[in-house]
Amino acid sequence: MAEDEEAAARNLLAAVIRDLAGPEGQPRPQNRSVSRDEAEGELSEAALRLVGGRGGPAWLAASLVRAAVHQTLQSGLASFVERDQDLVEGTQDDPGNTDLLSLDVLLQHCLKCLHDISSQWQKRLPSTPTTKRQTYISIHAIRNTRRKMEDRHVSLLEFNQLFGITDGVERSFFAVFDGHGGLDAANYAATHVHVMVAHHEALPSDPARALKEAFQRTDAMFLKRAKRMRLRSGTTGVCALLEGDRLHVAWLGDSQAFLVQQGNPVTLMEPHKPEREDERERIESLGGCVTFMGCWRVNGTLAVSRAIGDIDQKPYVSGEGDVTSHHLSGLEDFLVLACDGFYDAVSPSEAPGLVLGHLRENGGDWQHVAQRLVTAAKEGGSSDNITVLVVFLQEPAKILEDFLAHGNRDDEPLFDFGGGGVEVVSDNAG
Repeated sequence: MAEDEEAAARNLLAAVIRDLAGPEGQPRPQNRSVSRDEAEGELSEAALRLVGGRGGPAWLAASLVRAAVHQTLQSGLASFVERDQDLVEGTQDDPGNTDLLSLDVLLQHCLKCLHDISSQWQKRLPSTPTTKRQTYISIHAIRNTRRKMEDRHVSLLEFNQLFGITDGVERSFFAVFDGHGGLDAANYAATHVHVMVAHHEALPSDPARALKEAFQRTDAMFLKRAKRMRLRSGTTGVCALLEGDRLHVAWLGDSQAFLVQQGNPVTLMEPHKPEREDERERIESLGGCVTFMGCWRVNGTLAVSRAIGDIDQKPYVSGEGDVTSHHLSGLEDFLVLACDGFYDAVSPSEAPGLVLGHLRENGGDWQHVAQRLVTAAKEGGSSDNITVLVVFLQEPAKILEDFLAHGNRDDEPLFDFGGGGVEVVSDNAG
């Protein structure tokens, strides 16, 4: 471990120990009671809020959270069972929900483990993991003109460290969730989908299946919570798992992802909307209907046909996602994940020019690329919440340098950078 990284690691551990000494530094759980299946995700989310963002090595923060959560869950959960009889009586029709855990008590135990492990690691730091891929991430999200912000996003470069995976395959996970009818479903998906992926039995052999079925498992878990707590919200979502030289993308609803390769957008998916012929047929075969009320809607309500949650619209609004897998050749520039608030105003064919134009105008600055895309969507008339997550698969400066030197793969200029702006002069997307 380099001397500067070691210093940053020790500073991170010292900050965690210091903050845990006072109640003002301790995170409060979003949910008061959780099932055993929900415990890991909820604890990890709360612990990451405390440990993350302190300037120390991200791998160390993820490893620290993993160690504390694992130790907590291995300690036996019987003593954390919720004793609130009113809550238990409300779930008598679903015995699987009566064994609820007090998240307040469980989190306090986890934070004690976090403190003890930080103290141990200060004496002897864990070894630095070896990584081959250099990944640059740009994220921006705005409430826009909506009354509430119902989007959530997830960016986990340290996916393996967070879940203690040591099989030597590099993995990172990214997601955008677009909630409707409240934030509960989007919060829940952002807390649990990646946990379901990490613990899926098919992850080592069939990661696409693991990613797809993570949606279904999260949906089933949330529906139990929705029934118990009378929640009516739902969320669309798009997730990407980078695994070695493979990219797996899964989605529900109209949040979308696309690749840009040598300056050209590459379509990865087709969003789930009620007007799709196959979606309409599926809904009608179940006894539902698709009607036009300003836009096509399921049973006259939702404008998406698949989502996590939406308990009142199941099974018409399905919790089963779709998935696609792609081999990465090394020619890919970046990956974009965004909610429909972005796509309402910006098409995938416009995004490469916006990104490359921003890089050129700002000396290769990649940190604010997502903000440029969000601004373009807002200026283009989008009034919805907007979240954009950009994953650079090559060094941004190299992407710009290569494009300016060689153009697109057809050796024709796709963008005119004259005059300080970016104008699309031809569209050779393939």
